[in-house]
Amino acid sequence: MEKEDVLKNLKVLIEEKKLNERVAALGTQISKDYGDEDIFVICILKGAMYFTVDLTKHIKSENLEIDFMKVSSYGDEFISSGNINIIKDIDASIEGKNVLIVEDIIDSGNTLYYLKELLLKRNPKSLKICALLDKKARRVKDIVPEYIGFEIEDKFIVGYGLDFKDNFRNLPYIGYVEV
Repeated sequence: MEKEDVLKNLKVLIEEKKLNERVAALGTQISKDYGDEDIFVICILKGAMYFTVDLTKHIKSENLEIDFMKVSSYGDEFISSGNINIIKDIDASIEGKNVLIVEDIIDSGNTLYYLKELLLKRNPKSLKICALLDKKARRVKDIVPEYIGFEIEDKFIVGYGLDFKDNFRNLPYIGYVEV
């Protein structure tokens, strides 16, 4: 599939307004759950960058720290290779901190399972996962996020941080293409 094919066949799955409302609701729920506790947010690059920025605007914590990890698991355009590579690790220690991993989409669960196990070895006070999209149909690892934006069917998704060959991340909605 080429970029032009995606453009030609792109359909809206989640409209911008609905997306913004759900992200705000997630931020409110996270604020309520953590109360006055400090939160260390780990944004999984590149896909979760838009989601993390918008989400953290709605988290009412005076002590919210954001760091970034970049992880690779894709072998080709659509299918996870199952091999997890840390390309960029967080810069700070998470020992004794409330950690919130923010991910764009949970597909097979391999990446988040690996990250959760890795980060738990660093002794955080707590570790939770917030995923914008949950694609349970493709799950192979038992990973259950505490916060989910939307459960979706097994579709090829782009927009709001999610890409196809590093394009379409800047779409203000979630779109899909039948493959």
